[in-house]
Amino acid sequence: MSLVELELEIRADQAEPVEERLFALGAVSVELFDAGDEPLFEPPPGTHPLWSAIRIKAIFTDSLQAKIAAAALEVADGAAAPVARVSPIAEQDWVRAGLAGLTRIHCGGKLWIVPSWEALPEVRGGVFVHLDPGLAFGTGSHPTTGMCLAALAQTPPLEQRVLDYGCGSGILAIAALKLGAASALGVDIDPQALQATRANAERNGITSSQLETTLADVAPPAESFDLILANILAAPLVALAPTLTRSARPGARLLMAGLLDWQAETVMAAYRDGFEIQIGDEREGWVLLEGRRR
Repeated sequence: MSLVELELEIRADQAEPVEERLFALGAVSVELFDAGDEPLFEPPPGTHPLWSAIRIKAIFTDSLQAKIAAAALEVADGAAAPVARVSPIAEQDWVRAGLAGLTRIHCGGKLWIVPSWEALPEVRGGVFVHLDPGLAFGTGSHPTTGMCLAALAQTPPLEQRVLDYGCGSGILAIAALKLGAASALGVDIDPQALQATRANAERNGITSSQLETTLADVAPPAESFDLILANILAAPLVALAPTLTRSARPGARLLMAGLLDWQAETVMAAYRDGFEIQIGDEREGWVLLEGRRR
């Protein structure tokens, strides 16, 4: 699979609609950067300022899809529309990004994440997840993944059926199984993520019957899961509310991450019909949402 980056410069008032449009047009990730030299010092509480000039980068898994998105954005607002640039991303750049600085991590309780090239820590009774992310992200080092792992370690999913939606490297599903889950289903839009999940599962002694994988175009079975994990992004989490709600058994636990603190209310609102939901943790401006199926 060839990854493609679409890059454009926009005004601050264009940021939210352009970001939403990019996801609607098929982007799998969107990031905002300072397009000039305008540092944002500590803002007043409750505010989330952006730079006046913003460079936005979106990742697509299909070059044609990226070009269609670029053309759509350029005609959206006539003369005021941004000019987009599309360029391929070398796979080795993603590998380096995924592995840079990766080391063993204590997630809380008995749970540790240990890269495949590192020795196990000398910890009695530890639960160790051996990880090689390959081309799929999810190492435990990012605050969003770290919060999910800490929540799993604090309340292990003993004998539960787990859905890991947007499984990436498989880290959350594998950790859940190592902590006592009965079985898990890993779902992702990227076939390479599923390949990484299966490889990491095998590295951890987990069989294909314990951890199944499927692409996101196959809907998970209804009311089949006691624990649902989704560490993605705010916009996809909102869009997935009907799917994840339908998949949860009554009383099922929901852990969602990948969203910033200012996005939490929007995501929670999408799930309130089906879940009692609240902010469960917060790190570096990222939040973890915890819910319980009504």
